[in-house]
Amino acid sequence: MDKASVARFLLLALLWGSSFTFIKVSLEGLTPGQLVLSRLILGAAVLLSIAAIRKVALPRSVQVWGHIAAAGLFGNVIPFLLLSYGEKSTGAGIAGVLIGATPLLTLALATAALPTERATSRKAVGLALGFVGVVLLIGPWHESLGSLSGRLACFGAAVSYAIGFVYVRKYLSPLGLAPLSLAASQLVSAAVLQAVVTPFLAWRTPDFTGSVTLSIVLLGLFSTGLAYVLYFRLIGDVGATTASAVNYVVPVFAVLVSVLFLGEHVTWNLLAGGLVVLVGVAYAENRMGQFRKEKETAGAVR
Repeated sequence: MDKASVARFLLLALLWGSSFTFIKVSLEGLTPGQLVLSRLILGAAVLLSIAAIRKVALPRSVQVWGHIAAAGLFGNVIPFLLLSYGEKSTGAGIAGVLIGATPLLTLALATAALPTERATSRKAVGLALGFVGVVLLIGPWHESLGSLSGRLACFGAAVSYAIGFVYVRKYLSPLGLAPLSLAASQLVSAAVLQAVVTPFLAWRTPDFTGSVTLSIVLLGLFSTGLAYVLYFRLIGDVGATTASAVNYVVPVFAVLVSVLFLGEHVTWNLLAGGLVVLVGVAYAENRMGQFRKEKETAGAVR
């Protein structure tokens, strides 16, 4: 990855990492189905407004919209709902570890489905190390495993995310459409799909307190809207497998945000796990080797 891609990668991790805090607060006033629908509608509305202001056209082909709907199904609706229900009977730590399998699942699927993204030993070792870091960071040994159905739901969300990464890379990235256009279109399609299923899910009268409202707005505007523009840009620039590795860095930012805003404690495994995650991702992308080259070049110029 070049420096611009690294910056987008870290910003996306920050936005998705912050979403855990926003979700936790939002669920004080909404059901999971209401929350998913709200964040998708807000995210879609923001991106449609920006696209209109910048005069970025949405796709017109029915076939392209079919692919976008599939991407929204696998990248938003299915994993959002599976996680919401999975975490009812499974601890957040176990869920986090299972979702941490997303980059490894993406690597396997990309190797099978994308000829240009074959697995390399460096990438496999780096991603495996990153997964070890996620496990260490989350510390799932502090809680029970929960129900089998809950764990399967969370793992199903990871599989769905992986399919979404590969699907976008295979069918949407080659079209050369603007990331803003793709992001707005996917959130629109996902919002429509979620609106169809929400009436059949658990429902209660929403309680829009100040903190709940602020959290939903931030979740929709930044952790959904802006995040998906970065998501499409990264997949197009660096590929599905590399982009999916953001799921390793997300827990690092999730912990930092929870420490800063929720007053949670810093433990040894948070620091150690975060370091292992960053080393694993850096190794997979050969960032350390690139850093040495840049340093040598800078020295030569002097």
